[in-house]
This record gives sequence, structure tokens and C-alpha cells, in this order.
Amino acid sequence: MDSGDEQDVPNSQSRKKRYHRHTPRQIQELESLFKVCPHPDEKQRLQLSRDLGLEPRQIKFWFQNRRTQMKGQQERSDNCLLRAENDKIRCENIAMREALKNVICPSCGSPPPDDDSYFDEQKLRMDNTRLKEELDRVSSLASKYLGRPLTQLPPVQPVSISSLDLSAGGYGDTGISPSLDLDLLCRNSSSAFPFQFPSTVSEHEKPLMVEMATTAMEEVIRLVQTNEPLWVKSSDGRDILQLETYNRMFQRPGRQLKFPGTRIEASRDSALVIMGAMTLIDMFMDASKWAELFPTIVSKARTIEVLAAGMAGSRSGSLLLMYEEIQVLSPVVPMREFYFLRSCQQIEPGMWVVADVSVDYPRDNQLALSSQSRRLASGYLMEEMSNGYTKLTWVEHMEIEDKNPIHILFRDLINSGMLFGAQRWLAALQRMCERFACLNIAGLPARDIGVAPSPDGKRSMMKLAQRMLSGFCANVGASNGHQWNTISGLNDVGVRVTIHKTTDAGRPDGVVLNAATSMWLPISAEKVFGFFKDERTRSQWDVLSNGNTVQEVAHITNGSHPGNCISLLRGLSSGQNTMLILQECCTDAYGSVVVYSPVDLPAINIVMSGEDPSYIPILPSGFAILPDGRAAAGASSSSNPMVGSSGSLLTVAFQILMSSLPSAKLNLESVMTVNNLIGTTVQQIKSALNCPDI
Repeated sequence: MDSGDEQDVPNSQSRKKRYHRHTPRQIQELESLFKVCPHPDEKQRLQLSRDLGLEPRQIKFWFQNRRTQMKGQQERSDNCLLRAENDKIRCENIAMREALKNVICPSCGSPPPDDDSYFDEQKLRMDNTRLKEELDRVSSLASKYLGRPLTQLPPVQPVSISSLDLSAGGYGDTGISPSLDLDLLCRNSSSAFPFQFPSTVSEHEKPLMVEMATTAMEEVIRLVQTNEPLWVKSSDGRDILQLETYNRMFQRPGRQLKFPGTRIEASRDSALVIMGAMTLIDMFMDASKWAELFPTIVSKARTIEVLAAGMAGSRSGSLLLMYEEIQVLSPVVPMREFYFLRSCQQIEPGMWVVADVSVDYPRDNQLALSSQSRRLASGYLMEEMSNGYTKLTWVEHMEIEDKNPIHILFRDLINSGMLFGAQRWLAALQRMCERFACLNIAGLPARDIGVAPSPDGKRSMMKLAQRMLSGFCANVGASNGHQWNTISGLNDVGVRVTIHKTTDAGRPDGVVLNAATSMWLPISAEKVFGFFKDERTRSQWDVLSNGNTVQEVAHITNGSHPGNCISLLRGLSSGQNTMLILQECCTDAYGSVVVYSPVDLPAINIVMSGEDPSYIPILPSGFAILPDGRAAAGASSSSNPMVGSSGSLLTVAFQILMSSLPSAKLNLESVMTVNNLIGTTVQQIKSALNCPDI
């Protein structure tokens, strides 16, 4: 390589100059220092001069030339990107102009005028047509129920109906309409998000976001690698962040929380997971896979924009702007939502860091977050092991708003920090990685019993069960897409319902009623989970089984814990031979879920044959079980809250297909039916577990 450094020829009369060619060793040393420090000071140049046998002037010129070369390369790269973007916009502009030339007015058949008045007029015409159809529909309904045309009725003041409100007065309240039009109440389940995100980040925002992500990455690396005095061990072995040390270390003396009435949650934990680091990174940097990896925690996730794609063939250097909702499986606990930046960087061979930090985006009031919680610099250090495992260190650091009072049932658990702490995320990740490992194992484990599907049949059943689990979790929490309404005072929480129309593949078309309630039981979460998992005790709580016992005809293990399994259950009564129950049980140290759905025999045959189960309709119901967060008497460790808790928090949730007709109406009979169903189920559970009527 020609360094470009030149030295004067001793002959002062000669204007010719000769170039000094550095040796490979000199170039290697210079390049190594340039990567660390492109602007070496005089002391560093003198040290290099002694080490490499070069003049300080030569080293100075080499670094100047190298910086100029890098600047030129960067400018050429930026120019190429700008030219490509300019060409793309020019092509889109040309295509739009050509498309406008071919627009024909649907009313008169003539081409549109050059200005935008045509589009404004067309919009008004479409709005008028829609309003006329709506008026005709309302008139028809009024004529049907009142026995005379709407034009014969006296004028009335308009009434705004925004949501289902059946909480006041009980069922005998005359204010409850016996038949409510679902067009005013329903949401379409095919819409995962109740709003649309802006398509791009402005050019002046991108450098600020890159700087925020870089700062967060540096902070996460220090949070992961530093122990005392930044982190100290508590009596139960957990890492506790020392806020004073943190503020001093990151030069934030007297730091004020961004919002009043907020508190800090910080936790750190490490674990081995049975998955390769590159596979984990791919799942972390893909919003859909991220939500699939944590169905019990993440209710929604979406990548808004890719700000940097990273190096070719690697996620290193990538930067995403993402949206996320995280939840508790209960309708009474508000979810937390964040807009945040997620960056990925390889810091050493076999070692990667993924860093998150909240960002103020967007600034449109319509898209403002429902809470003011923020994710401070948080992240994950992944170290690839030789045996296919990955050592993962997880840091969660959030500023949480306590704007609304926490429901008394969940107050201890939320205040303990376990709900969204690093320990719970890692426990859920370990369980899901074991599940994926079992999905990819050819053949069946030795302890599987009953019907023995083929390897393809096993994978098909596990995929169907995964969709069932995800569907249950997505519809039981207090997400933005759910408007829960209390219909009775069964307990402190009451029975809450929400309704929606479904058009998604894999769900029955029509109107679905979701109903759920939460309660406290004076029994450990581990024992409650064992009660629901055991098919021999199912008749004690399953109202729809009519007291009949069930038999497990297939069993697939999907984790090291014996409670993590998929079962196929069959009723022993003669009238239930054509209907089976698909059930998945999953548990870890911080919570459990038992989910089930009836599936007819032809659908099960499709699954057993290994065909794609995506279009098999299922409506999951089930139970979410959490420790109550209260330390058991005499317990000195919370390493397993499922065992150490003195009680448990149980959420019972049902999904019921009210009608296959989209025009069906919610009536009083449906509300009373689901209320009685949950009420009877709760009473039978308490009776079977010998719990007092709390």
C-alpha cells in the first residue's frame, strides 16, 4: 500500500520527490491505532515513531491522508444513497403522474381537472353515499322494532353510544337495552393495531435517534459488565441497582424523573438458554418473532421503521424503531406501551449486545401513548457457547408511571418488580427455547403416550397449540384493542366482557364474546396449576363437561418441566366422541397458563397427518396463574415465587362464539349466560380447592 507520505530529496535544486513505502507490519500497526483513535496526539505519535522506526512527521501525514481517504469514501457512499433515493422518488413521481392521466370520473366518464377539486368532490360524494346507506339501515331497524316508518316519529336529540355499559343497576336496570347493535361496539380482530403509524422518520430526527441508540448501547454494556457498587445482591440473591451510584457513574447528579409520580424498576439476571445466539438475535430484531417468543408478556409488537440495516449477512449495526405493548394476563392491570429504539452490535467474536431505549415518537397527539412509562437503557448481552447454548445477561430498566391506582389484587406483585423484571423475561425465554427445541426434535420423547402422530403430525399439533396459546394471551389482557366492561360484581374484580367480530383465518367467523375475571386464592400458584393440569380433576371445574371424566389420548412434552406439555383429551361419555379438547399447559418460576379449545375429530385427523393447521378454527379459553407477590411465612428466598408465595392470582377467561352472522346483536340472554358460566366455574374451583367464599 502506498502511504502517500513524502520526504524532501536532499538535493535542494531538485524538485522531484520520492515516496516512502511502509512495510506490512508498519501498516498493520497504524491501521490498528486508527480504528481506536483516528486523531492521535503528539505523545501517541512519538510512541509509534519509536516502535515503527518512522519519523513523527511521516506518522502525522499518514493519519491525515487516512482520514481524508475515509472521508472521501463516506462521501461517495452518501452520494450513492442520495442518488438512489432521488431516482426512486423520481420514478414514483412519474408513475403517479401517469396514473393520474388515466383517472376517469365514475359519474360523468370524463377525465379529472388538473387541480385537486375533483378529489375533494369525489370524497364528498362517497361520504354522502355512505351516510345515506347508514340512514337507510337505521330507518329499517327503527321500522322493524317500532312498527311504523321512521318519518312518522317525532324528532329526538342524537344519543352517542361509545361503549357497552352494563355495570350499573344490575340486570334489572331499565337502562339496559335488550338488543344492542354491534356496529357501535365491535372491533375487527384482523386489525392488530387501533391506529396507523407514520411511514417515515424525518431526516432531522434520524441523527438524534442514532445518537440516543449509541449512548444506550454504551450504557447497557456497562450495566451488564459492572457489579458492585453499581449492583448489589439482595438477601434473596437478586441484583439491586444502586441509583446513587448509577447517577454518579453516568454523570447524572440530581437526576429528576421525566414525569411526576413515577418510580424506577431495575433488575438484572443471567441464564443459559438452549438456542444459538444468532437465532436469538434474529428473533429479537424481528417484531413478529419477538411477540411469538413472549406470548404471555408481549401483546403487540411492530417495527415502525428500519433506520439502519446492519452489515451484510449480520444484524450487527442494525437499528430499528419499534412499538410494543407488554401486559399482565388480566383485564384489570393496564398494559405498558413503548416507542423505543432497538440496536444490535457485535462487540467481540461470539458476543453481541442488543440495547433498547424509549424515544419520544410520534408527536401526533392521536398516537400518544396511554401511559407515560419509559424504557431507560435496557438490553441483553449474548455470549455464544460451544454446546449450542447461549449465555444471556438481561437488564430491565424502566421509569414507570403510577398515574392510576393499582388494583389491590395485583398491588403486591407489581410493587415487587417481578411482573416485568429480568428474571421473568429470562424464565419465559428459557421455557420457549425448550419448546422450540422440542418442536425441532424428530420423533417423540419416550414419555409421550396414547396416539402417536408422525413427526410431521407432532409439529403440526405443536403449531396449532402455539396459535391457541397466543390467541388466548392476546385476548385476556387490558390491551388497547380491548374495551372491557364490568357486567356483575362476582368478586372485587367482577366479570368483564368485550366483544369483537372475527374475520381472521384460524378463527370462526362471526361475533365472539370474551369474558374474564380475576381473583385471589389462598393456595400457592404451583398447587393451583397442578389442579388445572390434571385431567382427573377436570370434571370438578369444567362446567361444560357435565361432571364426566376425560381421558388423555395423546401427550407431547415440550419442556424440561413436567408441567410443560400438550394434551389431547377425549370425553368418556358417548355423546362427546366427535369432539376432542386440545390443551396446552406451560409453567415457569413466575407464572403458568392452562389453555384449551374444543376441536372436532376431522380437524384432529388433519393435524395428525401433518398438514398445515393454520386454517383450523379454534376459540381458546383457559386460566392464567400468577404468584400473589406476598412472601410466604418463613420464606427467605424468592428464587421460585410459584412455590414461595402464600397465595395466587387466578384469571379465568372464556371465548364464546355468539353467532356466525356479522349482523348478530348482543342480547341480555348472552350476557347472563356467560356471567353464569364464569360464576359457576369460580364457585366449583373454590369448592374443589377447599377455599372460603372470598
